[in-house]
Parts: sequence; C-alpha cells; structure tokens
Amino acid sequence: MAHQLGLSGSTIMSDPDKFEQLFKRRFSHVEIGEFPSLADFEDFLRLAEAKEYSYGVHSPLIRGESKYDLISFISFDPRRAREQFEDEVRKLTQLGATYVLVHFPYFKAPDQVQRAEKIDEGLQFLSQLQQTYDIPIVCEPKLGPSMSPHNIEALHHFSKQTWETYALSLCIDIGDYLLAVGGDWQVYLEHLKPYIKVVHLHNILIEGSKYIWVPPHPDLEGAEGYWKIKPIVQYLAQGTDKYFLFEHTPHSNPTDEFVDEGIDWIHELICTSNEEMK
Repeated sequence: MAHQLGLSGSTIMSDPDKFEQLFKRRFSHVEIGEFPSLADFEDFLRLAEAKEYSYGVHSPLIRGESKYDLISFISFDPRRAREQFEDEVRKLTQLGATYVLVHFPYFKAPDQVQRAEKIDEGLQFLSQLQQTYDIPIVCEPKLGPSMSPHNIEALHHFSKQTWETYALSLCIDIGDYLLAVGGDWQVYLEHLKPYIKVVHLHNILIEGSKYIWVPPHPDLEGAEGYWKIKPIVQYLAQGTDKYFLFEHTPHSNPTDEFVDEGIDWIHELICTSNEEMK
C-alpha cells in the first residue's frame, strides 16, 4: 500500500451538506463515522464510489450510538454496545470498508477494578469479530475525562506479545499521546509500532482547560499554545505502511491555504523519513 494520506470526517463534523469537501484534495481515502442517519451514510458511499475513494469507518456509524462502552458503562450497557459494534462490522464488511476503528480501551476513571482483565477480554472479543468478518479492526486508545492519561497508560502495560496474539491494529492519535505523556511518547509507542495502522494528524491549541484540534502546519511548531508534532510524525512514518489522516476540526476556522500548506509539509516529512530508512 505504502503510506497513504487521507482526510477525516472530523474536518466537516460529518455534515452531509459538506461531503464533497472530503474529496476535493489529492487523497484517495476518507475515515468517517457518526453519520446523522443511515441514509446519509448511503449518500457518502455513493460519492466515495464515484470518486474511487477507499474508506474506513470510525465507530459509531450513526451519531448518538455507543462510542466508548465496549468494556465499561459510559453511556450504554456494554452488551448493547457490543451488539451495535458487531452489527456495524457485519454491515461494513459487506459494503467494502477497509477497516473499522473503535475507541478501545476506554474507562472513565483510572481506578477501574479488574482493568487488565477487562481489556484482555475486550481484545478477545474484537479479535474474534475480526476473524469472523474478515475485516481489520483498529483500536484507538483515548484520553479520559480532564485529559487523564489512564487509558493510554493501561494500553502501555500490555506486551508486544499481546498484540501478536490478537492480531489487532492500532490507531495513534498524535494529540492524545502528546497530552497524555508529553516528551515520553516514544517510550509508549516503541513496542506498539509494528501494529500501528492509522495515525490521526493534528496539532493542539490549548485554551485554559480546553483544547481543540487544529491542522498541522510548520508555523505552529513550538509556537505558544501549540505542540511540536514533527518528531512524532517522522517517527511514525518509519516502519509498516499506515494511513495518515488529517483529523483537525473546523473550530479554528483554518483557511484552505493553511490546510494545504500543512498537507504539503506532512507529505514531505513522511517522504523524507521513508528515504532516510532506506
């Protein structure tokens, strides 16, 4: 496949009136979820097919359904969440999705009882779905409330052998990892690196206790209120082929020129990192 750049539905907040914007740039892949309705998803599918784009789905498929509950109650009973996710996987296998991505592991609090056992059982469930429906399942560890790193910390304690056993893939959200572990990100990614399939790209604008995802851009590197993402992008560009997805949101009102400059910059970083590995 080679590394593939793509766009996330987050850039338009999965707004059906803006689907065309997902296909205007020089990509051939979109990752999207949380459609307002099944009819909107079908409209997206028709457009992706016409544009000859591949697509992955970021669960939940439909907005308002479970997105965090596979091993712990957050908004839905885990049994219901698992039924929903299996229905999505079954449907998406038939409809040609390249993968299904799910927030996992996720606990609301860091002191969850039997956390390791619940994660391992959840991995067994996901691995079985992957085998049954023959579609890659990608796990994305997420920050907890108030930017708590406990879910990323929990994943860190699972060995490389665990991922070899369950044969699942990982998504690394650059923003979440930088907020969770700061400059120690390489320590956390080293044993996971062979299993990373998807990278969510954005910088972070921190405003008090809140933050928003903004497009990556060289002018933001080290600027006040932002993070340096260049080293982690270069690191992740090495090794196995990945989807690098621009996952900023529209809240900072970036111009098309700003976004395109960031795309050019990321493309160059990835190409240069690949050349240095040869």
